[in-house]
Amino acid sequence: MKNEKCKFETMAIHAGMKGKHANNALNPPIYQTSTFVFNDIEHVEKVMSFESDDYVYTRGNNPTLRLFENRMAALEEGEGAVAFSSGMAAISSVLFSLLKPGNNLIVHKTLYGSSFNVVTNLLPQYNVECKIADLRDLDELNNLMDDNTKVIYFETPSNPNLTILDIKGISKIARERDVKVVIDNTFATPYFQRPLTLGADVVVHSATKYICGHGDVIGGVAIAKDLDYVHYLKFDYMCEFGGVMSPFNAWLLLRGLKTLGIRMREHEKNAKKVAEFLKNHPKVREVYYPGLEDFKGHELAKDQMSGFGAMISFEIDGSLDDAKKVVNSVKLAQLAVSLGDCETLIELPAAMTHRGYPAEELSRFGLTETMIRISVGLEHHEDIIEDLHQALSQIK
Repeated sequence: MKNEKCKFETMAIHAGMKGKHANNALNPPIYQTSTFVFNDIEHVEKVMSFESDDYVYTRGNNPTLRLFENRMAALEEGEGAVAFSSGMAAISSVLFSLLKPGNNLIVHKTLYGSSFNVVTNLLPQYNVECKIADLRDLDELNNLMDDNTKVIYFETPSNPNLTILDIKGISKIARERDVKVVIDNTFATPYFQRPLTLGADVVVHSATKYICGHGDVIGGVAIAKDLDYVHYLKFDYMCEFGGVMSPFNAWLLLRGLKTLGIRMREHEKNAKKVAEFLKNHPKVREVYYPGLEDFKGHELAKDQMSGFGAMISFEIDGSLDDAKKVVNSVKLAQLAVSLGDCETLIELPAAMTHRGYPAEELSRFGLTETMIRISVGLEHHEDIIEDLHQALSQIK
């Protein structure tokens, strides 16, 4: 199936398929096997030397995994993809694959907590320096780069304050210095944003989130435009670090992809209504949502995204105890660290997903201890709003 002939929703259901599935099954089989057998030693040689598309061992490849990888590559408009056991397995493997001792990478100041820990605590143990910047300022980025800079890594929208970063602008600067751009596209998904088409080199996802959509899978994926790099990432890093996705999880993710488009439209529809409600609430001081016209990154988001997603953060006009009271008082929303599920999820990032940030320096990283993050779900928007209304009413 040619990518250019079909729309996103069609690709999410059909991309990567070659002919019919085994026994004419509508859905792909789950190849729940650790190893594959050979006809003879000559067959072994053909497979091991990549003269054949057959399989050896699921840690290296598997038909169910390959279909998921091919489908993700098509949706992100890349040349290939590598499936991982988790989003962090994808992120850490990509960074290790692109960096060597003596190199440095530049990251945006606001990152998911575990990603922040990898770049600030883990990589320096291997003599890789991390430079933290506000990547909205392209001059600051230019000034930080040197001959040892090899990677620029960021999220857009960022987690949890939804900062929008200029993918084209950053990628142009990076390309001039032969630096790789790696973008976490988990919040936007390929439905709303495709960074590879805007100049990025590698896109990573926590497939646990919107790609799955049902809160029952842990998985990650990396997609790139360079097929040689994809093979290098798969066989030199994913296979050797061992962060392989299970065939069953790949099958569940393929199921989730079928409804990604319609889910993201409904998620966003709900999020817009929730954001407007919060913006007009007397006990809310600030709302972070790219779909609001007065949000700082709104115009840039309109330019590089086809939608604004369903992640919202907000500050209440009150104390930390008030913020805790709000998240403790919801009845419909669930207090949890994840996002992208059918259920609305709520959390305090500084106490949960981002608790690894130094508490005394939160403002430096664009965070506060009272910031509340919501992953707006697929319940009826009036029920979500009513739940938030009654929770906010607990603040005196």
